[in-house]
Amino acid sequence: MSGYILHQGEQSVTIPHSAIDRLTQLGDGDAALLYLILSRAASAVTPEELMRRLRWSELRLAAAESALQKLGLLQASAPRTLPEPADERQVYTSADVAEMLQGDANFRMLVPQTEEKLGKKLKTADLQILAGLYDDVGLSADVLYLLVSHCVARAEKRYGLGRRPTLRQIEKEGYYWARLGLFDQKSAADYLKSCAQRDEQIRDYMRVLGLGSRPAVDSEERYIRSWMDKGFTAEAVALAYDKTVFYKKELNWRYLNGILRRWDENGWHTAEEVRRGEEKASKSANKTAAEKKSEDSINRYIKW
Repeated sequence: MSGYILHQGEQSVTIPHSAIDRLTQLGDGDAALLYLILSRAASAVTPEELMRRLRWSELRLAAAESALQKLGLLQASAPRTLPEPADERQVYTSADVAEMLQGDANFRMLVPQTEEKLGKKLKTADLQILAGLYDDVGLSADVLYLLVSHCVARAEKRYGLGRRPTLRQIEKEGYYWARLGLFDQKSAADYLKSCAQRDEQIRDYMRVLGLGSRPAVDSEERYIRSWMDKGFTAEAVALAYDKTVFYKKELNWRYLNGILRRWDENGWHTAEEVRRGEEKASKSANKTAAEKKSEDSINRYIKW
């Protein structure tokens, strides 16, 4: 985005009742604050200036901006690539962390809760990461607690009871949550509910692939999630699996993915769509072969 402007040079700010009602219903403090700042601006404001004035990360600004756009209170801007943790991360010193622990009751309470979930005492480097997610990225203490709990549950599901994620892994997931705009407890809880539903669906895909009820490993889950995102049903994947085993004599993920990619290009995502599409393609191929045979016969007759 190149800049924003909501009004021209007035000394006072008038906010429509409809805007207040929409902001109140949304309940997003960052979105409301951004709207107030932009309402007061007498000229276009750049993202860099907003981040400096609000002390927000680019991720936090993008989430507030997206919320205003969904409410119809801000015109959509050109999409931009948001930074990865390594590019965005602000370095917090030991003094910064100590100051936050002393002056911020929510952060001070979050630390022992995180230690209890992870089963260890947080080192200085761990506290610096947690401070960055809280203060720089803008995830609230209750959202961070949900984030840590989610990462712990996922680590145990994938690697066994008692396994714990590192703070770096939690940080990476935290940046992903920020990209999704999960800055309040309700949106984070809704996301976790959808994750649980998708995990149940993934088990269905694992079963049709002949892999039983074991949890999917990371590479398998990436494949399955990409198929789900494209709209493939488990029954359609079962048909692709059948073709894969027929030609490859075993489950070959790349070959199976190639089949599904071709079906996606044809717009086939359910078992019924695949059957109808292949039947139509077969008839078309037979018709083409028959027409070619007839044409060859006519050509031979003409030559004769």
